[in-house]
Amino acid sequence: MFTLTVRDHAMVAHSLPDPFFGPAQGVHGCTYVVEATWERPDLDEHGVVVDIGAATEALAAVLGRISYRNLDDLEEFEGQVTTTEVLARWVAQRLTERIDPDPFSALVVTLREHPDAWAGYRLAL
Repeated sequence: MFTLTVRDHAMVAHSLPDPFFGPAQGVHGCTYVVEATWERPDLDEHGVVVDIGAATEALAAVLGRISYRNLDDLEEFEGQVTTTEVLARWVAQRLTERIDPDPFSALVVTLREHPDAWAGYRLAL
């Protein structure tokens, strides 16, 4: 299996309004380092998994929708607790709207909250 990963970051604010999350129930900021890994069994006619420039631009565009925003104020997250896992799934789904998912077997999105903690979502394609 071949893979290609691009990385960017997003600074967001949000709250996790459930006693389960302790002090994170209140509004707080987070800078996520976001990695998107495209997987496919064979390379394309150019010998690549996906064009790095196109993948980088797609990730930047998706993260641009949430960067420097309070996720609690965004309609598309209404009724959801925006955990790192939920955001990883959201990023993966948005990326498949920007890059045709047909040639790929999976897309893995990882959000790193800090060097010792991260979560991800693997979208089978």
